[in-house]
Amino acid sequence: MDNLDLVVLRTLRDWRHKGRRALLATVVRTWGSSPRPIGSIMALCEDGTVVGSVSGGCIEDDLIYRFTHAYSGKGEGGDIPQGAPQLLKYGIRADEAHRFGLPCGGTLELLLEFDPEPQPLSELVAQLENGKLMQREVRLADGHVSLRMAEQPSDLSISDTVLLNNFGPEYRMLLIGAGQLTEYLATMALFNGFTVTVCDPREEYRGNWSVAGAELTAEMPDDVVREFRADRRSAIIALTHDPKLDDLALLEALETEAFYIGAIGSRSNNNLRRERLIEYFDQTEESLARLRGPIGIFIGSKTPSEIAVSIMAEVLAVKNGVTLPRDMDVAAAKNSMGVPPNDTDLVCSIG
Repeated sequence: MDNLDLVVLRTLRDWRHKGRRALLATVVRTWGSSPRPIGSIMALCEDGTVVGSVSGGCIEDDLIYRFTHAYSGKGEGGDIPQGAPQLLKYGIRADEAHRFGLPCGGTLELLLEFDPEPQPLSELVAQLENGKLMQREVRLADGHVSLRMAEQPSDLSISDTVLLNNFGPEYRMLLIGAGQLTEYLATMALFNGFTVTVCDPREEYRGNWSVAGAELTAEMPDDVVREFRADRRSAIIALTHDPKLDDLALLEALETEAFYIGAIGSRSNNNLRRERLIEYFDQTEESLARLRGPIGIFIGSKTPSEIAVSIMAEVLAVKNGVTLPRDMDVAAAKNSMGVPPNDTDLVCSIG
């Protein structure tokens, strides 16, 4: 499943190459609570078709009303204008915030680009499809677009003269082990816009793999981690329970900038793993600080599908910069369920 930004840009490119009028809306500023983060994009075609999102739907409806004839049966709507980009604010007043479904006190500002040139869109989409990180610069005076390779991800910025927004590469996830839990987790990761690679040298596990869209490889996990070249948009998760497969791969992962590195296992199993890595591989508590385990948010899970939900939730929380007071929450949740403090059999991932 493609990254949503890529879907929006590809669709907009196709509209423009067919000569259809369209606009690109980008969230450039927010104040207070906002339904979508800065950098979110959507495209609107002249016939009222929308792809992407800048809100929960109400702002999209207003843009359709303002700039298309989708409501022509009532004599409403207008044409997509021509000329320089425009800034448009929503939610300045309490009644407007309520009308557009913004949280109390929420305000957002959009930059609207009218009829973006198709050639730069084609170039941008092609680079993103090749896994490149690109910076798109929009000159506010006339909408002229410049593209360049970006060295590293950065947040959107806007000045009085230009908008700078980075796109791609997609978030990636490398899963070690091709068991049932991995199938559920890979499916959820694909649904959330990750590119997924699964490695497992064990033929008996690969033979039953059934998740379309995830790349499957039979190479040894530590070799795959090296070739994966994880960056700050990468997650690496070991799911085999086999130290021969997991441990060396995790050591390689810790040498990368991956934003999430974790391994399946109960608390006792994860403690044993840390002891092994310290004793036999000259690691320290400091060098293992980024290694997560047990993985997942504690939700009392016992089935592979629910465990996958808990892991995916934690990955997304870390990706989105959410602090998780895991130890405190797990202890409190277990106490409320009457789970003995030393019980490590409830869930293999988060027990």
